[in-house]
Amino acid sequence: MTEIPGRFTIAIDGPAGAGKSTVGERLAKRLHAVYFDTGVLYRAVTLAALRRNIPPDDADALAELAGKLVVAVKRPSCDDGRQSDVLIDGEDVTWEIRSASVDHNVSEVSAHPGVRAALLDAQRRIGRSGRVVMVGRDIGTAVLPDAEVKIYLLASLQERARRRYEQLRFAGSTPDFDDILEEMRRRDTIDSERAASPLRPAADAVLVDTDGCSIDDVVDRIAAIAEVRLGDVVEAGQPT
Repeated sequence: MTEIPGRFTIAIDGPAGAGKSTVGERLAKRLHAVYFDTGVLYRAVTLAALRRNIPPDDADALAELAGKLVVAVKRPSCDDGRQSDVLIDGEDVTWEIRSASVDHNVSEVSAHPGVRAALLDAQRRIGRSGRVVMVGRDIGTAVLPDAEVKIYLLASLQERARRRYEQLRFAGSTPDFDDILEEMRRRDTIDSERAASPLRPAADAVLVDTDGCSIDDVVDRIAAIAEVRLGDVVEAGQPT
């Protein structure tokens, strides 16, 4: 593909396990862009809430926590499969935010409007900072509705559960596949039915089915879509 000039934002949304993080990271490297996974913010808030014994249905306490918590996302400090370092108040919690307890509670925590509002400005600031590939659940619909390129990744429930199972095994856990499948089904329901920014494709998003596709195949397809759409923006004389 040809080099894409200037500034741009590519929003990648989709359900848990659809491949957003892996695809987004590789796409960002290919396009010489910054990669940012907004999910780590919600996971960090969830972990901090669990440590403080804040129930996942306590909307006011969670919103207050989200507004005060100091979360840092940095380049990976070691080669153990992580995409970045995630720190809460200076403590490395990169793998702890991927634990089963966080998985079980993060959708409920992130469904609260106050929590989402507390984290919105930081996400928008990063998304509009230059050349950015941002992944999450509501990037194209709520966080960055003006993103030049919007992608919505699809994958079957079975395939998504298999991917999460392999991810947890790689991290040293001994997961149960049926538990992961049921947990993912539950999270899909919460994410798609929540009142604040429910999981759904943006009206102008391109749907990309990842079942049976390699990561490189998916990245190739999105890169081609980005080249066309961003090329149209440049030709129309819009700022890049």
